[in-house]
Amino acid sequence: MSFQQQQKHTAKFSEFELLAQSIVEGFISGMHKSPFHGFSAEFAEHKIYNSGDSTRHIDWKLFAKTDKLYTKRYDEETNMRCHIIIDQSSSMYYPNKKEHPKLVYNKAEFSALASAVLLQILKKQRDAAGLSLYDDSHSFYAPEKGNERHFQMLLNTLETLALSKPKALKTQTYEVLHQIAEQLHRRSMIILFTDMFQSSRDSKELFEALRHLKYNKHELILFHVYDKNTEYDFEFGSTPKHFVDVETGASIDLFPEIVQEQYKTSMLDYVHALKGKCDQYNINYVPVDIRRGFEKIMLTFFQKRNKFL
Repeated sequence: MSFQQQQKHTAKFSEFELLAQSIVEGFISGMHKSPFHGFSAEFAEHKIYNSGDSTRHIDWKLFAKTDKLYTKRYDEETNMRCHIIIDQSSSMYYPNKKEHPKLVYNKAEFSALASAVLLQILKKQRDAAGLSLYDDSHSFYAPEKGNERHFQMLLNTLETLALSKPKALKTQTYEVLHQIAEQLHRRSMIILFTDMFQSSRDSKELFEALRHLKYNKHELILFHVYDKNTEYDFEFGSTPKHFVDVETGASIDLFPEIVQEQYKTSMLDYVHALKGKCDQYNINYVPVDIRRGFEKIMLTFFQKRNKFL
């Protein structure tokens, strides 16, 4: 069974933890066959050698296997703190899989499983992990810890999120992110999953909150999750459709083909402006299509972690 087929086969989230483990193992196995194979099985104990580093800790056995220089890391060097934040507002439960039978996950399910995948990696690397969930309020918070009981609690919380239903709540991202930032006292890698749909306030408020998350030398990765087929390309066929805003309840009837090109242009402009703003604030902006799997998320994490430590 291929990696993508395996994801579809287990889409009902039975054995949630095992599913996350299998995704990580599939990714690491694939890394052996890629130009990034140096990150693979021993990522928890090595870092890439940089000019100026001491040569006494170079792992020459690993050099013989990979033809790349890595230095050994020790327990006190490997620990990192990572806090994962997930937007669970109503728009994150889009698309409705009953209306899109080929879709494996909606945005909330995808973000929950992606976070579980990252937790598996963090646990393997002996890092400390924390978790926040928010909609119109800061609905869940767990500080960064590294023990097994804590990881199990976080996984259970993510599984509950993956199986939950939308609550028809508006997003107040900028307010909640300020609250979370106030609770993060030690330098951490912060990972935010959101679809960036705001029901109020302008982008300036949001980016002030994102900048607050970077305070105290935190590293912020913003995974902008979306469904490319519908939210970017507006592929709804040629028949008239009834569209309902999942957060406000506002609705409209229209022929998708009539507005498709104008919509796509507006969306491209929006994403371009969003990326530019993230660049301005030195935020790692990573767009992620929920139909494309988890490889991009894991690869981004490994690359940023290596630079963070």
